[in-house]
Amino acid sequence: MNLGATIVGSLMADMKAEAKRIERGVAAGVKEAGAGLKGDLRKQVVAAGLGPRLARTWRSRAYPNKGHDAATLVWSKAPQIIRTFDEGAVIRSKSGLWLAIPTPAAPKRGVGGKRINPGNFPEHRFGPLRFVYRRGRPSLLVVDSVRINKSGRVGRRAKGGAFTKTGRMKQGIATVVMFIMVPQVRLKKRLDVVREAKRWERQVPELIKKQMRLD
Repeated sequence: MNLGATIVGSLMADMKAEAKRIERGVAAGVKEAGAGLKGDLRKQVVAAGLGPRLARTWRSRAYPNKGHDAATLVWSKAPQIIRTFDEGAVIRSKSGLWLAIPTPAAPKRGVGGKRINPGNFPEHRFGPLRFVYRRGRPSLLVVDSVRINKSGRVGRRAKGGAFTKTGRMKQGIATVVMFIMVPQVRLKKRLDVVREAKRWERQVPELIKKQMRLD
């Protein structure tokens, strides 16, 4: 009986040790898959031309299998932006009329330092925006009588208008398009989150095996 108890006890100890080793391998493999998925999603965002700042919004957190299955959560701190480029989307004006897209000639920031839009456009510097309707083509918001320097950059509005007393156009003065007005903009799909997730999901068994060999 003592010999039998010793054998059974040793077997149970070995089984518990093996179970712990498997648990550690599963937890480490799942954690590695999550970290790999996060890294590849960040690379995908940068490769799509969306910048490292958005790429860094991807996060991952590993949950070891203590009383439940091991898991890794991968998420973005900017889910709406990621979803927009993952699914593709149609962007419309909040007012339902026009969507104003700044041109390269428009300043980057408006009054108050916020991103430029027709509402915060610095008219004190460039003059008032003028709406130009074009049938069958995008309409425009332009400014008149602004100075254009030698490098082609837009300067302040010219005092006294665009014309001389003789009616001739002043040199270096022009009408410049600041915004292109469209009813909506369709963004192309530039990310594929599901594809990356499935690719790393398929690798989980091999990652677990690798971690168990290292244990």
